[in-house]
Amino acid sequence: MEQRIERIKKQLHSQSYKLTPQREATVRVLLENEDDHLSAEDVYMLVKEKYPEIGLATVYRTLELLTELKIVDKINFGDGVSRYDLRQEGANHFHHHLVCIECGAVDEIQEDLLDDVEKVVESRWNFQIKDHRLTFHGICYRCQ
Repeated sequence: MEQRIERIKKQLHSQSYKLTPQREATVRVLLENEDDHLSAEDVYMLVKEKYPEIGLATVYRTLELLTELKIVDKINFGDGVSRYDLRQEGANHFHHHLVCIECGAVDEIQEDLLDDVEKVVESRWNFQIKDHRLTFHGICYRCQ
């Protein structure tokens, strides 16, 4: 975890930002809960357990900055709640999600499944793709 924090610190510094204690606390919560898809409120509640002086607005600003710098991806699964997901290091694209319409579970697909689709879109519509997101909605193996 410390190595990842150090790399995030370097990313921030390269864009003229500092890894303040508040930002580091937010990053640590995201790293500790990397398999979850936390909302800003979830992140805030977990940060507040360790750092009670941190405010909700600070957590929101930190998450927005991390999103802007592509350290974190902001996602919405159609339930009206923005969630935050650490971007995989070295990943060219955002990973895909499977959202269960029965229990609400969210599973991830790390494999990039859209290379061929991207090539078709780029050539047919002369569109330069920078990233993509794919979310499948269905019934998970646990609920079947």
